[in-house]
Amino acid sequence: MLENWVVAPTCLPVVLRRCHACASERFRADGRFRVNANHKLIDAWLLVLCTVCGETAKLTVLERTNVRRVRPELLDRLHGNDPALAAELLQEPAVRRRNRIALDWDGAWRLDTGGTEHLNREVIDISVRFAARIPVRPVRLIAEGCGLSRADAERLLKEGKLVSAVRLNGRRADDFAFTLKR
Repeated sequence: MLENWVVAPTCLPVVLRRCHACASERFRADGRFRVNANHKLIDAWLLVLCTVCGETAKLTVLERTNVRRVRPELLDRLHGNDPALAAELLQEPAVRRRNRIALDWDGAWRLDTGGTEHLNREVIDISVRFAARIPVRPVRLIAEGCGLSRADAERLLKEGKLVSAVRLNGRRADDFAFTLKR
């Protein structure tokens, strides 16, 4: 029987970027935006706060964009400081690349396994789905979901008792499936 696990975000990730005031490298986003219009051009920024000194930094979302090219729903969400929009924008590779930032997801996600009844079986087929692009080590997910230590999960992988069509070493942010034989 195929079990379904979901990796879901619990809060916004920490933004990794150097603070110009205190040289810290961690910012938190709370979903606030600043929008500025100059005639027919509009700029929009996601505001992030330094976790050490509280200094505000701006992450560019829109830059000198013609107002007519911006969807009205997006403008409403920017003006309404929509936290869901902040989460979507932090997931955008173009926004991360433009602002030269990285994300730290430690403590910002949870694994929903649907219960512990699967732990008693000899063979477990599991499909892991990501609700957001959260880079996580699959071995860590498997260890956490099956109640194993990471060393035990690594050992099962080496022994061939943990099988998947994708590589389980390294980080993944895409859906995958695996089979665990005890």
